[in-house]
Amino acid sequence: MQEMARTSSGLAYPERFYAAASYAGFGGSPNSSKGAISKFQNDVALLLYGLYQQATVGPCTIPKPRAWNPVEHSKWTSWHGLGNMASTEAMRLFVKILEEEDPAWYSRVSEFVVEPVVDVEMNNPNMESVTPNGDSFPEPKIISTENGSLIETEDKDVVLEGLGSVGIYDQWVAPSVSGQHPKTRYEHGAALIQEKMYVFGGNHNGRYLNDLQVLDLKSLTWSKLDMKAATESLESSSPVTLAPCAGHSLISWGNKLLSIAGHTKDPSETVTVKEFDLQTFTWSNLKTYGKGPVSRGGQSVTLVGTSLVMFGGQDAKRSLLNDLHILDLETMTWDEIDAVGMPPSPRSDHAAAVHAERYLLIFGGGSHATCFNDLHVLDLQSMEWSRPTQQGDIPTPRAGHAGVTVGENWFIVGGGDNKSGAAETVVLNMSTLVWSVVTTVQGRVPLASEGLSLVVSSYNGEDILVSFGGYNGRYNNEVHVLKPSHKSTLKSKTLEVPVSDSVAGLHPMTNATRDLGSELETDQDGKIREIVMDNVDSGPANIKSEETSERLLVALKAEKEELEAALTKEQLQSLQLKQELAEAGTRNADLTKELQSVRGLLAAEQSRCFKLEVDVAELRQKLQTMETLQKELELLQRQRAASEEQAALRQKQSSGGVWGWLAGTPSNQREDA
Repeated sequence: MQEMARTSSGLAYPERFYAAASYAGFGGSPNSSKGAISKFQNDVALLLYGLYQQATVGPCTIPKPRAWNPVEHSKWTSWHGLGNMASTEAMRLFVKILEEEDPAWYSRVSEFVVEPVVDVEMNNPNMESVTPNGDSFPEPKIISTENGSLIETEDKDVVLEGLGSVGIYDQWVAPSVSGQHPKTRYEHGAALIQEKMYVFGGNHNGRYLNDLQVLDLKSLTWSKLDMKAATESLESSSPVTLAPCAGHSLISWGNKLLSIAGHTKDPSETVTVKEFDLQTFTWSNLKTYGKGPVSRGGQSVTLVGTSLVMFGGQDAKRSLLNDLHILDLETMTWDEIDAVGMPPSPRSDHAAAVHAERYLLIFGGGSHATCFNDLHVLDLQSMEWSRPTQQGDIPTPRAGHAGVTVGENWFIVGGGDNKSGAAETVVLNMSTLVWSVVTTVQGRVPLASEGLSLVVSSYNGEDILVSFGGYNGRYNNEVHVLKPSHKSTLKSKTLEVPVSDSVAGLHPMTNATRDLGSELETDQDGKIREIVMDNVDSGPANIKSEETSERLLVALKAEKEELEAALTKEQLQSLQLKQELAEAGTRNADLTKELQSVRGLLAAEQSRCFKLEVDVAELRQKLQTMETLQKELELLQRQRAASEEQAALRQKQSSGGVWGWLAGTPSNQREDA
């Protein structure tokens, strides 16, 4: 005879583990990286991260990260040091450590989580449910829904609506969508607010659009919003025309939508920012301050805190850009950033994401002649560009792709290289910079299109990617969804408790649910000690836990020594570089003085040469004058000689005539003679 035990004393495993993980900041909630639980020490945070990865992913198989971020070395070591610890054991250790650090965590969680009332069949231990990762845990025959009512299930045959109908992992599915479908389009904008996907604008058969469509992800029903006349600004009531656009960016900001930049028929000189209020159904042109960026489309716009970071794009003259601008949404002021390092080459239709609220990642994009698959990282604190080494299955060059982030994972979908569409959906772990392929589609399908949109929603605690539209030789308006297998089954929206700065950026990667074992916990000094559960017998399990603890402690100490040595080396190199820089500065100053002296001498010589040239010119003029006078003198001398000769001849003639007269010679004879 079978006995049924009715239990309601609290969440059972693995749900209890996922509740603890979400409370500690590993649940993927939007606020999980803003740091409210500040009492976690670094050693505890690293151990929690390692245990979470061990429980959800399994033993560490990724390569040791390179020196792009020293924090990642510690995270990798914490995970790798757990060896082949069972997933179930890691789950219990995670919960136990959290209870030691924050004993009242479950009382706070229970205010938001409706504890399921589960019927457990005691005499049928083989009744199991298999997770997407191949692991198993006891499956109840009766589950509780969001409304608290019970739904009987047999062999998981559950009829669900909306995103709940997606039952497979890591595969794109075209769900049944009702309502009036939007026009086919690409290069539109899409954003998610309160489980509704808003689609604005785009390109339809070469014509720009300005409609606003809404897909309710609960019922998968399309509807079109009837918008009121737009106003010039929030303070003005004068209506303005909402220009159709494409290649713009649509960002959700509270209960409003922000549309930034985009190609229009009559482009403005600078980028425009439009706001749609979901309460008044009104568009407004927001007034901005500072030097606004030149009008463009195909740019990337990323929300970082209360600022928008815009990079690249193509202006109205089809010139490609690689400039960087930041818009402060509190002051509505633009600021052009002159970052150091080598920026990405000018491009448009690329993808951008932010990691740990500090690093801006730029991937792919295209120019007029080629497409890219390079990855660039901008440190938003130091404003320095870098180009780290990518690992894993590096995607092919592409432009017009779409991307969303889920924790530390960046999913990239679609795009193309002007020859064919990109068929594979890839994901980048932004901490390790390792690429992997999620799935690949076959044939010319919308998912292998350029200009499609991608948003991330959630259902029952699992993230779901939603794509729409695109162009791959034809325009389309189809909706596809994919449920990645990296999330837990606990609702991501139920627990929104931020995590401390010491574990900021540490998010889940994959989902695995396995049976449970013994646990480890750490004190604030980072020491590891064994915790024996009430239902676990002491003996070999204790020895195994001690050995695991010792190995983990040795690995952590070794990693700490390695990091300290590396830090010392870096400090010495930094000191040496500072000295060399000071010497170079001194040499530069001396060379500058010498250069100024040489310039002074050169100026003096130039002045002297100018004076000499003037003197030479004057002498040449005088010489020419002397030559003229010499010629005149010679002419006068010749004239004088001729005159003297004529005078002598006359005198001679005159004296010969007198003596002839005296001698009696006739005058006619003298003339004949």
